[in-house]
Amino acid sequence: MLRARSGSVVGGMVLVLLLGVLAAALAWQVLRPRPLAVEPGRFPEVLVHARAADGIVNGGVIFMPPKDRSGPVAVIWVHGWGTNFHDPAYALIGRALADRGVTTFSVNTRMHDLGTSAIHRGGRRIRGGGYWGIPSEQSRDLAAWIGVAEAHGFSRVVLVGHSAGWPAVAAYQAAKQDSRVAGVVLASGPVQPLERPSDAGLIAEAKRLTAAGQGDDLLRLPGQSSPSFISAATYLDQVSTPATYLDIFGVKSTDAAIAKITSPLLAFFGTSGDVGGEAELAVVRATGRRLTTGPRRIDTVMIARADHMYTGEESQVAQVIADWLERAVLPAGTGVPPAPGARR
Repeated sequence: MLRARSGSVVGGMVLVLLLGVLAAALAWQVLRPRPLAVEPGRFPEVLVHARAADGIVNGGVIFMPPKDRSGPVAVIWVHGWGTNFHDPAYALIGRALADRGVTTFSVNTRMHDLGTSAIHRGGRRIRGGGYWGIPSEQSRDLAAWIGVAEAHGFSRVVLVGHSAGWPAVAAYQAAKQDSRVAGVVLASGPVQPLERPSDAGLIAEAKRLTAAGQGDDLLRLPGQSSPSFISAATYLDQVSTPATYLDIFGVKSTDAAIAKITSPLLAFFGTSGDVGGEAELAVVRATGRRLTTGPRRIDTVMIARADHMYTGEESQVAQVIADWLERAVLPAGTGVPPAPGARR
């Protein structure tokens, strides 16, 4: 009896172990990182550079559709915090847009990556990036990129701000009201009001360092889940951000950047682990009820199965943008013929 019972226990343990192995294998198949699509795109991809008014040069890439299917409006995709124009997700979205007849510029601003040597001026190195860049100066970079698009034959562009790129796009168009901007896109960016840094000790230290010519020195930000740093000069720029660019959609104030933007607006988030969702899109849609001015048209979409970087759903993002361009931005009858086999 004891031997039989022991055998059944051992057999049960083996079964549990096998089930665990099978579950782990299934989970790996579902959750493992997808292979990177590093093969060349089907259409030309050209490296380009833009020089801002203050001399800082940034790189980018143009994803070009065939000339016989190129639409009249170009997309300028602006990266999020800590990344850059050649992020795999951005490349895949740019290629998918080109496949749909939309010329797409994926571009850097001076805030790309965590840190970069932007320019040497007067014997001094001017740094950029998430740790050292000056966010308010990104408008100079966006103006330069719109000029590059214009030089390539596009008198009208759509600015897409992904994640932290959205406040940069909103600030540019709210301040400049650039007639060349035919539309703006919030791609998983902030909707709720942003907060200025308020740590009195850090503000005092940032002012001291900057006054002493040490604005590049890093401050360690407290209360972060992992070590996080920012330069004194970058911190002070955030402290001085005008309220209109903090509460972009006028949730708590009528002094909202979006009130100064009249071109059509598209906003979207992913349904899987993104920074926003239906609640944020409801705030975007309610803009017209809160403010007396703003975009003449607002469209919102949830990207099914997409995370913050749209992993595996890049074609879906491109399709959403291409469809919106035809509905909201392009004049009637100027749409681009679809590629053979393309989903429209």
